[in-house]
Amino acid sequence: MSTCCATSPTTLSIETISLPQVRFLRQLQHFILASGSPRRKRLLEEIGLVFDVVQAPPDVEEEIAPGLEACAEAMRRALAKAGCVAKMNPGAYVLGADTVVVLEGEILGKPSSADDASRMLGLLSGRTHEVITAFVLLGADSRQEEAVATKVSFRLIDGEAIARYVESGEPMDKAGAYAIQGLGGSLVDRVEGSYTNVVGLPVAEVLKVLMRCGVVTDAPLHSAI
Repeated sequence: MSTCCATSPTTLSIETISLPQVRFLRQLQHFILASGSPRRKRLLEEIGLVFDVVQAPPDVEEEIAPGLEACAEAMRRALAKAGCVAKMNPGAYVLGADTVVVLEGEILGKPSSADDASRMLGLLSGRTHEVITAFVLLGADSRQEEAVATKVSFRLIDGEAIARYVESGEPMDKAGAYAIQGLGGSLVDRVEGSYTNVVGLPVAEVLKVLMRCGVVTDAPLHSAI
């Protein structure tokens, strides 16, 4: 199943899956997160999931292929990560994801330098961009994939504020040169869609796929297979 760039109707996905709901989830199968992102790891742990982390080699995930639209590029990289890890762990469920920031058709990846981070933040200042996270769940004989888009609007940011933020070091390993869950949250004026998608993983949508594949369930204990 493949869904590309659905727009989540919720503003804060982490609140949508509230603690009273999460505590009744039961995990039926183990899975592997094919990502070194501490943010994705934390989001999954916060809803009570248990998994291994196996990071794909850096060259698998960092290069942007020319000519691809943002959604297709994010999906390509998510599948590359998951596929690489799945080859090393045959039969396991493997979850891969990739996040891109898009401004008027231009993909803003991770900045290559402080100057590049400043350039990206200057482009985003006072404008609305999209954050797209694509994810893929590979099983022994299955493949589920989806991409979710969230609109993020920045307030106007002056050069001094950009310089201070870049000096903090936070932008350097983030797509689009900001972290909404960190200091970069102060740059944001409005979020339309899934908040956790901007952090790095659309939790509500990922959970639905994990439930569809039988990795987790919210069914009563006596109903489980």
